[in-house]
Amino acid sequence: MSCPKYNRRKFLKLGAGAMALTPYMMNRLQGDFTRPLANLVKSQSTAGHLKNANVAIVPCYNYGAEVHPAMKQMFDLLGGIKNLVSNKTVTVKLNMTTADWTNKFQGHYAGETFMSHPDTALALLTLLTAAGARRVRFVESSPLREKLDSILSRGDWNIREFKAAGKKVEFENTRNLGSNKRYSEFKIDQGGYIFNSLQLNQAYEDTDVMISLCKLKDHITAGVTLSMKNMFGITPNSLYGRESGERAIGHRAPLHALTEYDHYELPGIKKDQRQYGDPGYSVPNIIADIAAARPIHISIIDGITSVSGGEIPNTAKNGRPQVQFTAPGVLIGGFNPVSTDAVGMAVMGYDDPRAERGSWPFEKCDNHILLAEQAGLGIADLAQIDVRGMTINEAVYPY
Repeated sequence: MSCPKYNRRKFLKLGAGAMALTPYMMNRLQGDFTRPLANLVKSQSTAGHLKNANVAIVPCYNYGAEVHPAMKQMFDLLGGIKNLVSNKTVTVKLNMTTADWTNKFQGHYAGETFMSHPDTALALLTLLTAAGARRVRFVESSPLREKLDSILSRGDWNIREFKAAGKKVEFENTRNLGSNKRYSEFKIDQGGYIFNSLQLNQAYEDTDVMISLCKLKDHITAGVTLSMKNMFGITPNSLYGRESGERAIGHRAPLHALTEYDHYELPGIKKDQRQYGDPGYSVPNIIADIAAARPIHISIIDGITSVSGGEIPNTAKNGRPQVQFTAPGVLIGGFNPVSTDAVGMAVMGYDDPRAERGSWPFEKCDNHILLAEQAGLGIADLAQIDVRGMTINEAVYPY
């Protein structure tokens, strides 16, 4: 087996912020480099790159002042966002995972490890505003009965600073109806893998541009959690959780097991799927269905710092290694979520974004990136993706 080759630029990258990260980096350099990466980047001679299969990777080693210019560079490499967002309503799906912002892991705050960092969100808002966005709405289905801006304030989000940075900035907790009178139905053309349609908060309909702002992470049920898996959280707790009613905050267990609950039936589900019972099947297939029902226009993966081994601290299961703090030092972005997630997966050191079930990191689950590609939502073949900025070999950071 071969191991990844680190050039001078990569070692300089590892040295960035060394005083703060040295203990972790020493562990990383002694880590598992046994998975073959020789075929990670296939021949780029393949003709006919898909029009939207362009993905940018840029270095960004720290939060704070570095994020804005790095994200701007990322967008510039993609040809800019002005034509896409000018005079439009833009909705940004955050990656919160839990509502516990006080959960520090290995000395690092939630935004540095497993949830969206306010600096990436603020940099994005500033760039959207500069590109002429008329309204920007941040959304997440949080398991708390309060407004999203109040929840975010617990995580050192300066809400006043956000509202001052955009023309019109809103925050919406989409776990139920919220301020709306009805749910919006999103039908899946030709039917999905598990759902024919999904019922979602109207914020996901009342928008021109959909952005998924996520972390570069593993996932114990879905293999990896990137821009498409982040959208799993748009399903309202009131309809797809273990409780019914508008005050519901229960976990979306029915989506994991697809069991038929007595109190109601999951809206839009195919009748023959209700009793399947394998999360490694249901979760990845539902991710692909959501990507088909509510398309993502811009995918942004925060790999400045994150965690490996799972989506949140203390989730080591299924033979996975213990969750660890990671510092890849990159931002990854693209206009197609399948292509962007495929590149993100490659940056994590997983050599085949189209791997079948049984291959790491999809050892006990279906590959939702492959499922989305097979549904016609984008391309996951690295040979057909135009990677701009850093190459995958320069950015690779084995998880």
